[in-house]
Amino acid sequence: MPSIMLELVDEDGTTIGTAEKLAAHQAPGQLHRAFSVFLFDEEGRLLLQRRALGKYHSPGVWSNTCCGHPYPGEAPFAAAARRVHEELGVSPSLLAEAGTVRYNHPDPESGLVEQEYNHLFVGMVQAPLRPDPSEVEETAFVTARELAERHEAAPFSAWFMTVLGAARPAIKELTGETGGW
Repeated sequence: MPSIMLELVDEDGTTIGTAEKLAAHQAPGQLHRAFSVFLFDEEGRLLLQRRALGKYHSPGVWSNTCCGHPYPGEAPFAAAARRVHEELGVSPSLLAEAGTVRYNHPDPESGLVEQEYNHLFVGMVQAPLRPDPSEVEETAFVTARELAERHEAAPFSAWFMTVLGAARPAIKELTGETGGW
């Protein structure tokens, strides 16, 4: 399997080089470009995914709709749309930029570190999902209340609450004040 390369960035998100994906995640981690997507259905429910058990990083935990890394030189928006289709077998019917967030989250289970400059996207999904089982163990559409209950009862990715919090203003704009987000 060929190496997957990531874009290394500085604190302002300016590209400064590349690194192999696994190497970029080994402690202490190298700051690299990433993206996180939050898709909602027409009822304002968030699409979550539980990561496939075979993934080397954070297997079997719940997380946002889709997350990943652009290839070097690939626009984060294009990468987000590409990975949603690759992982979930669907294209968003709406996808909008929702800002950026920078974080450093060690994963105690794997020893890997998420040192990321993360581009956030929110949008809508209207077509039936066709998840790739090598990427996604299961999916669920949840309300804000159901998310809180699930978050108390099941493991989530180390970065989930950080990216959700950063995307929340755009999520509220998308779902409206009555959505509870």
